[in-house]
Amino acid sequence: MTDVGKQYRIAFALALFTIIYNVIEGLISTYLGFEDESLALFGFGSDSFIEVISGLGIAHMIIRIQKQPNSHRDNFERTALRITGFAFYALVVALVATSIYNIYTGHKPLTTFWGVVISIISILVMWALVIGKRKVGKKLDSAPILADANCTLVCVYMSIILLISSGIYELWGIGYIDSVGTLALSYFAFTEGKECFEKASSDKYCGCS
Repeated sequence: MTDVGKQYRIAFALALFTIIYNVIEGLISTYLGFEDESLALFGFGSDSFIEVISGLGIAHMIIRIQKQPNSHRDNFERTALRITGFAFYALVVALVATSIYNIYTGHKPLTTFWGVVISIISILVMWALVIGKRKVGKKLDSAPILADANCTLVCVYMSIILLISSGIYELWGIGYIDSVGTLALSYFAFTEGKECFEKASSDKYCGCS
């Protein structure tokens, strides 16, 4: 196997791991977020499910550029991007509306302990993926893979937001901080949705950062 072929195999393995991790993270986060009445953790988990759709498009993209390095996005990738964009926008509407309602009613989570735990794990895992994807992207001199690495970095930012909001609530019990954290997550979800539609209608690879 050539070194180039090996790097593409690594890139695909990283994409596959990202998909599997997001499925697991989504299931655990939405369940615990619902049980603990933590909107930030539930929204974080919902975002993970949307990232799975995006991840399928990335995995497909890696196979495409391995076969035809100079090819452009195909219909599968553009469709995945549009579906992901719609899903992000729908999530934003739901999270913003619920956040405002929770702030108005003074709703407080039962606990945000698991939000702290999951966010720390996510930061470590996603940062390792960023490093791995950047390393492969540089070796292959692949703009699409490097762009995906930067998009994974957004997941690190969202994990940090969850950590901060969950940590503040656990330490000081400030009720509305969970909703404030959710609004911050909604901002990143909106920017990701917007970028999905921009990429679906062009051949550019934005860095997302």
